Amino acid sequence: MSDNLREQLDLALEAQQATSEVLNAISRSPHDLQPILEMIVETSVRLCRSNFGHVRLLRGDGAYHIAAHKIDDPELAAAMIANPFRPGPESVAGRTVLAGETVHVHDVAADPYVSGFQKQISDHVRTAMSVPLKRDGEVIGLISVFNNHVRPYTDREIRLVETFADQALIAIENARLVEAVHRQAQALKQFLSPAVADTLVNDGDEALRKSHRSLIATLFCDMRGFTAFCETAEPEETIEVLQTYHEEMGKLISAHKAGVDKRMGDGIMVIFNDPLPCDDPAGDAVRLAIAMRDGMAKLSEQWRSLGHRLGFGVGVSLGYANIGMLGSEGRYDYTASGAAVNLAARLCDHAEDGEILLNARAHNAIKWNYKSVSNGDLSFKGIRDPVEVFKLVSS
Repeated sequence: MSDNLREQLDLALEAQQATSEVLNAISRSPHDLQPILEMIVETSVRLCRSNFGHVRLLRGDGAYHIAAHKIDDPELAAAMIANPFRPGPESVAGRTVLAGETVHVHDVAADPYVSGFQKQISDHVRTAMSVPLKRDGEVIGLISVFNNHVRPYTDREIRLVETFADQALIAIENARLVEAVHRQAQALKQFLSPAVADTLVNDGDEALRKSHRSLIATLFCDMRGFTAFCETAEPEETIEVLQTYHEEMGKLISAHKAGVDKRMGDGIMVIFNDPLPCDDPAGDAVRLAIAMRDGMAKLSEQWRSLGHRLGFGVGVSLGYANIGMLGSEGRYDYTASGAAVNLAARLCDHAEDGEILLNARAHNAIKWNYKSVSNGDLSFKGIRDPVEVFKLVSS
């Protein structure tokens, strides 16, 4: 094998390895654009045997600013960063944007169109090549490599930089999508629970929008004596108590990975097993109920020292319910309805301070791990037949 052929083979293998490394970096960190652009420009400069190079991206001012570079001369780097290019024939970068295709100038000093800043740095730039980054027909950036002496780039080197331009576009698009997903999730979390918002963002909202039946554990809780407290307390005291209550309960709900929680005043509704599946919805609901009761006992003790007498009751049911998104454009809510949900609310209303009441199905699901005793059959408003109610026994 001739030395020239061996050199060509080595270069081809090096280029293949480099493109593979860039793609691997993109797949590993789709959200982190900067190190990928730096890798692309460094590799372009090295494999094209250039003196320096950069990646420029279109910004809001309509100019193309340096986003990453491989420029060893600090003064030249500072000058190029300070001079963004706009579309126009006076620079190689500007001409690339106008043409929407690769521009390769063998000798910048002999080019009749070069002027302005490009002319000022002609001592550093003799051969230049710029490749556009195009998305939907628009040039959103470009990769440029430069030699400080006249050495035109080979066809292989041009194709290589064009390949890196394609990879840079993939990285830019991935980062853009990740950022869009993040913004969407943050917006949704203003209206929906974090778990539902993340499910909507990651899996799409079509399945969640459709009403469906699901076996869920529903937990309702609220404070005992809250209405009487509001009648005598100052508005600032009421707000402070509610804020503390919801902060503490919210931490526990998140820690127990509940699917949905809805809050109105001092009332909280929590759903297990939809949209986030779990193996033991009734057990998860009871574990949360115990944690909430214990947390509220500490808060109640603190409030008692301030003259506030507030308790806490919980109702838990296990049963099938209709679940889905309800609302209108701009304000959706993910909620559940049905007899099992209504029963959990009625159990909560009936619970005394410190009590956790269960329906028979929830009792049967957790009886091997938790002790509960029957309170007999009770009648509730809106529920036709009497219901056997069980009270969780504190351990």
